[in-house]
Amino acid sequence: MATLGEGFTLCGLAPGAGGPLGVEPGGGPDRALVTDSGRTVTLYKVSDQKPLGSWTVKQGQRITCPAVYNFETGEYIAVHDNKVLRIWKDEDVNLEKVFKATLSEDVYRLHSHPNVEPLVVFKRGAIRYLDALLAAPQQRVEAVIPEEEVIQWTEMCVEAQQIILVFITEKHGDCYVYVQKFNPNVLLKYKLKPEEDMSNPLSFTASLKNKTVTLLSLYSNRCSYKSLVSLLQSGTEEEQILPKSLLLRLPMSSTVLKRAALGILDNTHIAVLAASPSQNNDTKECLCVWNIKFQTLQTSKELPQGTSGQLWCYEGKLYVAHGKTMIVIPYQCENSSLAAALGKLKNIQVSEVKTASTIVNWNVFLEGGSELQPQQQSPVKTDSKRTLRSRKSNMAKVEPEARKGEQLLEDLKTASLNCIEGELQPIFSNKPESNSQITAGQIATTLVSRCTAEPTFYPQNILIQLVQTRQLSYSLCPDLMAVALEKMDVCLLQRCLQQFPDIPEAVTCACLKTFLSMSDANLEGASVDVGSVVCYIDAARENIVDKPMEVVQNGFSPVLVEEDSSDIQLTQNPHTMDAKQSCPVNMKKAALLNAILISAYSDTFLLPPLKDLSAQQVLLFLQYLQYLYVKCSENVSTSLPGVDVPTINQIMDWMSLLLDAHFTVVVMLPEAKGLLTNLHKFVRAQVKFYSELNKIEGSLQELQNAKYQQKYSGLYSIEVLELI
Repeated sequence: MATLGEGFTLCGLAPGAGGPLGVEPGGGPDRALVTDSGRTVTLYKVSDQKPLGSWTVKQGQRITCPAVYNFETGEYIAVHDNKVLRIWKDEDVNLEKVFKATLSEDVYRLHSHPNVEPLVVFKRGAIRYLDALLAAPQQRVEAVIPEEEVIQWTEMCVEAQQIILVFITEKHGDCYVYVQKFNPNVLLKYKLKPEEDMSNPLSFTASLKNKTVTLLSLYSNRCSYKSLVSLLQSGTEEEQILPKSLLLRLPMSSTVLKRAALGILDNTHIAVLAASPSQNNDTKECLCVWNIKFQTLQTSKELPQGTSGQLWCYEGKLYVAHGKTMIVIPYQCENSSLAAALGKLKNIQVSEVKTASTIVNWNVFLEGGSELQPQQQSPVKTDSKRTLRSRKSNMAKVEPEARKGEQLLEDLKTASLNCIEGELQPIFSNKPESNSQITAGQIATTLVSRCTAEPTFYPQNILIQLVQTRQLSYSLCPDLMAVALEKMDVCLLQRCLQQFPDIPEAVTCACLKTFLSMSDANLEGASVDVGSVVCYIDAARENIVDKPMEVVQNGFSPVLVEEDSSDIQLTQNPHTMDAKQSCPVNMKKAALLNAILISAYSDTFLLPPLKDLSAQQVLLFLQYLQYLYVKCSENVSTSLPGVDVPTINQIMDWMSLLLDAHFTVVVMLPEAKGLLTNLHKFVRAQVKFYSELNKIEGSLQELQNAKYQQKYSGLYSIEVLELI
């Protein structure tokens, strides 16, 4: 799953310039070096949206390639008028007074990377390290590419100690790929296979992994291709055709792309900046994130003011020239898996993993059986003659088993509760001949259908036992939870939430609304499993009577580090938590809410039904989430005792979702002011704590990276290190 954050403006752009020359890393986190298409290079602190420095060449000169930062020396490098090289530092103001070198040939591009010496790429394809070039600026530079070829794009890729430079050239409509290796110097040349529809490439991007270059290209026919180049092969003078495979096909329209951009976000996500067709036959430029593993569109953002067709990607941020401004769009990419695409998975504890799993005998089902028999997983064996002879006799047993299953389902439609429980006892006992998912689904569907037809019939205990067999899921019997909601059967709903991995988000929210709306009197007679709350709620009440609140070890303290300047007057002391009313709900309702918190969900589908909660229900749920957050923070391990308890990440996720869904309501609700103030204080205390941890981590990292020379040759010495 990938998401795009809220974009913000970094800077304005010169009108009519056709976009900036480039955006490069600025030598530190949250820094970007922007080179416009005229005379200026500006260093920005991205999050603050303010320039840290700006340098301009004099009137009549023009910067001809994006400026870069030299990570080894802390200097900036730029080229103006194709041949003049300028190098300066932060404290330099006037570029006329900084280092200047005039080169013998025109420069196409500069490339820089951490822990790597900058490279200078000349327009005729020659490549030089910066230091070697500065030693003799007027040195002869050879021509690598033929005279009629023109470089269109270059990229430097680094993996461990391997450095390669990829550049694309164009000649009479044909594109060529050059891969330059260093130490030893080997140049690989390929010709890109042309498209049958004569479409032309618009954008390239490359990456290096496991000594293989992955080249992605986006063509005007809205198709993206992938080509692989192995670095293990040696150079050859023969022209080779570089094969390519279709990676992605953008939504088709009658229009042909005139400009587009491509960027690699991670191993499975790419960003595409292109024009997308609309219902009115017009095109709108749009930034999209695609999952190339599952061929799915993850998210998109329209850019109505138009773009220059340029896209840069650094440190989790996308840079786009939008209209007359440069905008920054943060992004996040999760690990690509089918589980992530369908929703968040439950936390499965090690104790729940079975040593012997069951598999379904699909052969029996396909040959006419009414149920699927589970089998113990065993090594695969080849069919012997004896197995083939016995298969015929096994198939003869299928028909009686099918008749037996059909008779059982017919009996469930009319039999009494005692008879039904007796007939289903083998399933509840987990006997191998009856324990299957198909059988459980058929039985549950039959019982639920009878509940709908006969309002007085409701086998609660049988349904609970059926759910506890772990052979049932929501998709096998979707009406089961609907009937439980209608009957207000919180016991069955709790079991379903604990066992089913595929409950829709709308049903989860319906359960949440039911739990929050039930009074303590209605819950008093309900049989609810309170194993997930009995540990920490009871412990909390005992600690309240015997012990005062103390500063704890993991950074959370009921007493805040700094006073709050808010004008809100709380009814209770904002710096302490009243222990007697710390848990806003009783134990049974807390156990039900815990079942909601540990259930699987997807953020996108959970937010709309979450907005149906009333203001009082939102306030109550927030109070309980605050209570859980405080209890987690009291322990060094930041986890609650017991089983089936929510983690601190699940608590924070639900709190964020609830505030997102009801932000206006919560802000305007007078009863929520004290709660929001306390939440703000807790979060601020945690931020301060983790900030201090980051400082310690940075100091320890510096000590680890430092190379100490041994001053004493004795067997014993003491060295004192002072952390400032």
